[in-house]
Amino acid sequence: MFLHNKNIILCLRGATVVDALDTLYIMELEEEFQEAKKWVEKSFDLNVNGEASLFEVNIRYIGGLLAAYYLTGEEVFKSKALELGEKLLPAFNTPTGIPRGVINLGSWGWASAGSSILAEFGTLHLEFLHLSELSGNPVFAEKVMNIRKVLNKVEKPQGLYPNFLSPVTGNWVQHHVSIGGLGDSFYEYLIKSWLMSDKKDSEAKRMYDDALEAIEKHLVKKSAGGLTYIAEWRGGILDHKMGHLACFSGGMIALGAEHAGEEKKQHYMDLAAEITNTCHESYARSDTKLGPEAFRFDTGSEAMATRLSERYYILRPEVVESYMYMWRLTHDPKYRQWGWEAVKVRLETLQE
Repeated sequence: MFLHNKNIILCLRGATVVDALDTLYIMELEEEFQEAKKWVEKSFDLNVNGEASLFEVNIRYIGGLLAAYYLTGEEVFKSKALELGEKLLPAFNTPTGIPRGVINLGSWGWASAGSSILAEFGTLHLEFLHLSELSGNPVFAEKVMNIRKVLNKVEKPQGLYPNFLSPVTGNWVQHHVSIGGLGDSFYEYLIKSWLMSDKKDSEAKRMYDDALEAIEKHLVKKSAGGLTYIAEWRGGILDHKMGHLACFSGGMIALGAEHAGEEKKQHYMDLAAEITNTCHESYARSDTKLGPEAFRFDTGSEAMATRLSERYYILRPEVVESYMYMWRLTHDPKYRQWGWEAVKVRLETLQE
């Protein structure tokens, strides 16, 4: 997934092992957890020369190691997370401090050129704050707080955050806005940063509230058939489609609604329910009952993939994630039912 050399198979396996540590522990799969821990101790090589995604290494490796450490207190997970965090720092050596998207984990450290992606440099905050807290080294927190500084300074068209930013100039490279791929987890990390701070990180909450207001004003639409969706925005022109990745937003908006003012709480819960329902329809209206990679609202067929390039499913979790949030926050049994339906279809597909 990340490294392009002879160690690629090992690194694929390693990402799965580390990313699953907390799940193995929570599910009390003790034997499997100990096997994974042993792999981290003995075989997790942090000095491989090859290209790695800054974003993926952070959320899967560092995130997985931090979760395992907080659950178990095992020092090996903490030390590996901190060591890996140090190796990501060269990515921030740019004129603006906005990190490059690709880093070399070898001893010399370098980052590739090109535009930086909002969802990638905007999905570092949670882990990097914990790296500073655990190490006592403020550099990690300083790096991600500088990202916010740059984002707050740059002009945002219609209050929206485009997906591509130059790490050299600090300006947007193009005005493509998406709550799906390229943008998605930036917004999620804002509301979760505020919650993680025990609601003290008022800047994160303000940025989230302002972004959601702009999204609702310019991107949220209702189809002729009554389905609410979040369109993409390309320089002021709407593309009436949603990607599967954008379907996390139902759960995110519901999570944010729990902490909105009383005058907005029900409004955002309703919006979250409508978007989650639309994403469910993308499953229900497909032949397999599994949702496509993207679905559209501009050809007469609503919440369906109308292009061959979008008619595939790759085990993405975003729709079921929103079911989980909606169930937790509303206790409406339909969300559990929808989740179970998705599980059954996946099992049936595997058996065929």
